[in-house]
Amino acid sequence: MNGWLAAAAALMTLGLAPVLWCVATGPLRRRVAAQNTGTLLVCLVLLLLARGYDRPPYTDLALVVALLGPVGTLVYARLLGPEMGDDPPQSPLTAAFALTATAAVLLPLCVAEGPGRSLAKLLVIGALLAGGNIISAKALAGARPKEPDDHG
Repeated sequence: MNGWLAAAAALMTLGLAPVLWCVATGPLRRRVAAQNTGTLLVCLVLLLLARGYDRPPYTDLALVVALLGPVGTLVYARLLGPEMGDDPPQSPLTAAFALTATAAVLLPLCVAEGPGRSLAKLLVIGALLAGGNIISAKALAGARPKEPDDHG
């Protein structure tokens, strides 16, 4: 087992357990935020596995997850916005965690990769992860409260 695989195992073990707990319990806003954090962690684990096993197609899969993960969160925020209106606001620490985790994983990967097309792909994935998590956090913070029913 090399260092990349050990980092992937540690991230999966230490990161996904709290995410699964938050997805299964608590208010709806926290569940949706945890789902978004889970897609971030899965993407980072795929990048580490791609380097650890020397399998570049895993990077392509991470690119798809980085693109679709925040989109799913935005769909949840739009469709479940009225139900999330009464939930406590989301902590700003989730966006900070997303940016920190992305930088902590992508910087060593970029250094190990060296210049080339793979480095450009890693930078695009990093930008998608960072931007997607910031946009998702803003969308979850602005969830609409329930509107009063005029038909009663």
